[in-house]
Amino acid sequence: MLTHTKEKPHRCDVCEKRFSMSGNLKRHMLTHTNEKPYRCDVCEKRFSISGNLKTHMLTHTKEKPHRCIVCEKRFSVGGTLKRHMLTHTKEKPYRCDVCEKRFSISGTLKRHMLTHTKEKPHQCNVCKKIFNQGGNLKSHMLTHNNQKPYRCDVCEKCFNQGNNLKTHMLTHTKDKPHRCEVCEKRFRQVGVLKTHMLTHTNKKPHQCVLCKKRFSQRGTLKRHMVAHIKEKPYRCDICEKIFIDRGSLKQHTLTHTKEKPYPCNVCVKALTEVET
Repeated sequence: MLTHTKEKPHRCDVCEKRFSMSGNLKRHMLTHTNEKPYRCDVCEKRFSISGNLKTHMLTHTKEKPHRCIVCEKRFSVGGTLKRHMLTHTKEKPYRCDVCEKRFSISGTLKRHMLTHTKEKPHQCNVCKKIFNQGGNLKSHMLTHNNQKPYRCDVCEKCFNQGNNLKTHMLTHTKDKPHRCEVCEKRFRQVGVLKTHMLTHTNKKPHQCVLCKKRFSQRGTLKRHMVAHIKEKPYRCDICEKIFIDRGSLKQHTLTHTKEKPYPCNVCVKALTEVET
């Protein structure tokens, strides 16, 4: 009945968070004591909640018992399926009280709130860099120990972040799931789409501190700054000629290798660079 009355009679003595069921309070208390009594028999990773262990075990068995009835995509966790279903219904029940932006997942709203508070509670114990999300810190830690646990099954290239692997996989499938609503051009990465959108809005949020010239992309600003300080950090290993950006060096290298990677769409001729 407490689920209907919304009563939460069970209170945590540490952080004062309240719960409707005593069992939920007991599980919550483990987050304060850091106890992890549930151990995976396969990899010996430990968990504070038995449910988390059960979910983890699916990563070993590769089972995905939860199926989306719309697109038939499968998931190992029921909660992940529920969140996925919101991508079909377009529901966004979670609203930011500051800017009124809406989200389909409560966790995404929580992460978004940190953009308003500017909090970065997660700190790297190696270089002291701070992050607003625990997941970002975990990914960052891999840069210190050079771990790359995510491997492409097609070309076996390895990555230190799962998202980088997902983006890489699109180079094999040729999928471009992100579409511009203005010109309908499609992109593999949502970040590239966001940058592209600036060409329609004419926004140039990145400004040079020296000459005040503005740019729509941070990368373009960085290349522009190099022109100010006369740096040419990219050197050709063959003739030692130096260049301002990596793209120019790559283009120059083709003059040594004689590669012509760009085929003409009209004739059979191949080119060393894209003609506009």
